[in-house]
Amino acid sequence: MKQQKQIKSKQRVACHGEVFTAEREVNAMLDLVKQETERIDSRFLEPACGTGNFLVKILERKLSVVKKKYRKSPLDYERNSILALSSIYGVELLNDNVEDCQKRLYKIWEKAYKSICKTETNEDVQKSARFILSKNIVCGNALSLMQVDENAKDTETPIVFSEWAFIRGNIIQRKDYTFEDLMRIGSSSNKTESTNEANEQISFSTENPPSDEGKFLKQYTTDYRSLWKDE
Repeated sequence: MKQQKQIKSKQRVACHGEVFTAEREVNAMLDLVKQETERIDSRFLEPACGTGNFLVKILERKLSVVKKKYRKSPLDYERNSILALSSIYGVELLNDNVEDCQKRLYKIWEKAYKSICKTETNEDVQKSARFILSKNIVCGNALSLMQVDENAKDTETPIVFSEWAFIRGNIIQRKDYTFEDLMRIGSSSNKTESTNEANEQISFSTENPPSDEGKFLKQYTTDYRSLWKDE
């Protein structure tokens, strides 16, 4: 087996402390929260996601569960694969890593989607999947909670994440929150869990974030196939 590179360059290590976690360590850490990684709707956030080593493995685990449960119904598989994808979030300082992470996650989702739905795949659903990733994997500084520019310097624009939830049938609701507000909600809630070994890498909530406890910026409600038309 070819060993995965853990650095892109010495310069990036020196400037940004960029070192990618190896696959063996990723799986070992995720096994500590194995039950959550196999819940389709359990939300995960990686505050320094790099090119997505953690998020890729989480998505693979979730899609494996979706396949076991819904492979006989392409429509049910489609909806639940979108739900799984929408539950994964990442913040990354370097824009090229953000793009790589989005592409890796989409490629994994698309391959699984086409293998199950075959001739019933829908181009609008694929556009919605890419749209979700554009909102969930963002370029920013997880310490300052602000977006960054092309030089990885903080801007005055806060990081914003979208919360996705199916509310009935094919209708999905999107609420936009600032990352700062979500952190405030999480710090005051007893519903957020972590492990000592994994909490510096990834965090997750075992329940849907309480929509009444934080201010949201915008709200949209639409068919999940039309998400990409929101903006």
